[in-house]
Amino acid sequence: MAKILLRSGNLDDFQAVGGGGQAVFDSANQVRETLRLRKQFAVCDSLAIPQLNDEGDRVDWYSPIEGSVVSWNAASAAQREAALRYLDALQQTVWTLSGNCQQSGKPAQQLFGALLENTLQFPGANHLFLVNDKPVICFWGFVNLNQSARDDAFACLRIAEAEPRIEHLPADDSPTEPMPAFAQADIPLLYEQESASNVAPIIHHAATARGRLRWALPFAAAIFMAAVATFYWPSAPSPLQAAQSPVVGAPTMPMLTRTLPLQLASHTEQPAPAKEIVLAPIAKDALVMEPNQLRAGTTRFLNGNWRLLLDMKNAPSLRYQIENNKGTARLVHGDNVICRVALFAGLHQNGELLIKTRGTARCSDGTRFPMPEISCKANTFDVAACTARYSADKSVPVTFKKIGV
Repeated sequence: MAKILLRSGNLDDFQAVGGGGQAVFDSANQVRETLRLRKQFAVCDSLAIPQLNDEGDRVDWYSPIEGSVVSWNAASAAQREAALRYLDALQQTVWTLSGNCQQSGKPAQQLFGALLENTLQFPGANHLFLVNDKPVICFWGFVNLNQSARDDAFACLRIAEAEPRIEHLPADDSPTEPMPAFAQADIPLLYEQESASNVAPIIHHAATARGRLRWALPFAAAIFMAAVATFYWPSAPSPLQAAQSPVVGAPTMPMLTRTLPLQLASHTEQPAPAKEIVLAPIAKDALVMEPNQLRAGTTRFLNGNWRLLLDMKNAPSLRYQIENNKGTARLVHGDNVICRVALFAGLHQNGELLIKTRGTARCSDGTRFPMPEISCKANTFDVAACTARYSADKSVPVTFKKIGV
């Protein structure tokens, strides 16, 4: 039968999740086959079939069942509600199966159970389709970049209930009684009555003033006549006027010269202005070893997808996916030969970051490829300075570049 292509996309656009030190996508076909052998057909038919391109960096997702296709965003409310009930039942089935497998004494069963924990994870609603009203998930085993697996894998499909709207009561338009206010608060409410004793002295003083005025007129005339007589009477020179005031000498002025005092010229060198030190900004995609995390013994700064640039001739394409000190290394060399291997990371007591792989990488042509051991130290600006060591006498510098920033 002709397979129905649901969606395509680049692996670098998403972050793989997994369990047991292995990504779900690296074992996608084995997971689907194991579910089929365990007769979990409903779960198997809800997982789209992935198919990598020749370069190994892009994947197509095909529907495992036939029928009409409707995207989640185009589905009706009734279709979404029915699909959510179906998916919730699948999630319970997967959780139960995962717990049973992880309690098994067989390592293969334990690994399968660990992978099942994140099998139903997917980036968002636009990666889910309804085929004959049955949900089919694309990019399962992936989440968006810089995000972690959700506790509820289908939380992105649920419509958040609107908060209850609070109706504001209309304001009371009834007139309120005005509060009593005083126009002039400093004026006493009760006025004091003036006593008769306060008025009597005023009348007495007015009568006294009129009496004094009658006596003052003749006296003023006498003073005026005396002043006129004094004006016309010949007077002798005053002793103060006869005495000659002493002459005050002018202050002595300094002697003026025709020459100016000369001094030896001197020149003081001004210090040159200090050149401003311009610090180059740290690249957004650089691996920065956060000092606070190093002191706490954590490596959250290492989470994400990384492209490793080896400083060597004919260097292979090397990419790391790391989450909580575990992940997967993917290497492409030669004629698009793709190799993969699980890796783990940790901090040394001296603050050095170490990243190692679990043996050599397994390649698509059946061969094995040696992987380097990487050690990183924080430089002056906390940017990781890393070295890839292949053997005791062979090591090359390596630079980490984060993908998707």
